[in-house]
Amino acid sequence: MRFVAAMRPAFAGFPIVAAAGMLVVPAVGHAETISSALSRAYMGNPDLNQQRAAGRASDEGVSRAVSGYRPQVSATASLGYNYVNEKLAGVNANGSAFPTAAGLTVTQNLFNGNQTTNGVRQAESTVLQARENIRNTEQNTLQNGATAYMNVLRDTAILDLNKNNITVLEEQLRQTRDRFNVGEVTRTDVAQAESSLATARSNYFTAQANLQNSVANFRQIIGVEPKRLEAARPIDALLPSNLQSAITVALSEHPAIQAAFHNVDVAQLQVQVQEGQLYPTVNVVGNVQQNNQYQGFPGNRLFNGSVMGQLSVPIYTGGAAYAQIRQAKELLSQARLQADLQRDMIRATVVSSWGQLETAKAVIRSSQAAVKSSEIALDGVREEAKVGQRTTLDVLIAQQTLLNARVNLVSAQRDRVVASYVVMAASGRLSASNLALTVVQYDPTIHYDQVKDKWIGLRTPDGR
Repeated sequence: MRFVAAMRPAFAGFPIVAAAGMLVVPAVGHAETISSALSRAYMGNPDLNQQRAAGRASDEGVSRAVSGYRPQVSATASLGYNYVNEKLAGVNANGSAFPTAAGLTVTQNLFNGNQTTNGVRQAESTVLQARENIRNTEQNTLQNGATAYMNVLRDTAILDLNKNNITVLEEQLRQTRDRFNVGEVTRTDVAQAESSLATARSNYFTAQANLQNSVANFRQIIGVEPKRLEAARPIDALLPSNLQSAITVALSEHPAIQAAFHNVDVAQLQVQVQEGQLYPTVNVVGNVQQNNQYQGFPGNRLFNGSVMGQLSVPIYTGGAAYAQIRQAKELLSQARLQADLQRDMIRATVVSSWGQLETAKAVIRSSQAAVKSSEIALDGVREEAKVGQRTTLDVLIAQQTLLNARVNLVSAQRDRVVASYVVMAASGRLSASNLALTVVQYDPTIHYDQVKDKWIGLRTPDGR
């Protein structure tokens, strides 16, 4: 069933919600659908885009870690002035020179306790964690977008209900005053009608403020002002068949859980990186140097070239390395506990959201019955009031009861659609691809492939 806000004029000015129980915002011209709104959010939401940027930044960690396998090259140069005044065997020698020197040093690491290898693996796990964070942010953005969309629909419908209620109560007040003038009712009846009208106007302004708040949230998440929103359907067809299936899917696919598992890998590899500090380091160092006017004597030249192996064995560094290893192990324990906590939280969210979905379905059925009964009751009370069997207060109470039933139905229909998106997100499957949104899918591997083996360069690939 399509959940929209549809209202038809009723007898004597009383609005009646259609039997299908639908919410409505007038749709003229090119209307905005929930799919088009979510597509806008997917492409332009700042929170989602900043998370993608964070993912691209984490890609550079792999390139930085891989640099440990590559040689380190440095060049030196010097230029100076040198004055010599020397006396040897009664012979004086003096003069000035401008000695120059240039050198090149190449250092290649052969072994560093596997710190480079473990660092690369750690960086790769960090990239995978960042990708899961992007997926999780995408889920939250789409869920928030669907909620904002339905909030605007709901609050628009409630505002219309309150506006129509004012029209009805104004007519009721006019009729009551006419009857008071001919002596059919008392001043008390008029006061009761005036009080109900004043309350209705107050409720209208409250509904107007609620709609303005929902419109602001829509603008923040979707990126544009809501205009001519179309009907929205729940996405039950995409949901797991039952609660247990939803739990199973969530525990195996939810991006928050997957990110927590990758965080455990990052912490485990950090322990190994820190332990690598206790191992020897083996480097090969090549050096060439050219000196002109060596030692300040014109014509003196010196060229030197060397290749040496270097072995560095840490013996004691004041205990810092041991403290870092112990700290890394505690952080690993924390990461494992956080993963367990994340699983428990996601499971609880699935159970809670599934319950909200089932409740929304039941509330819609009850609200539809309440609206139908309230309509019949209002018609009866109004007819009885015409022959003096009911008071003006009875009519006002019946009218307010019908209004409350309609508002409850509108809210339940909104909750029904939103709950389906919440269950989809809780199970870890709320994504642009699963919703078949008309967007260019963001692929984080594009930027990763651009930079993972990059040896040099300052230009940042877009990757979007």
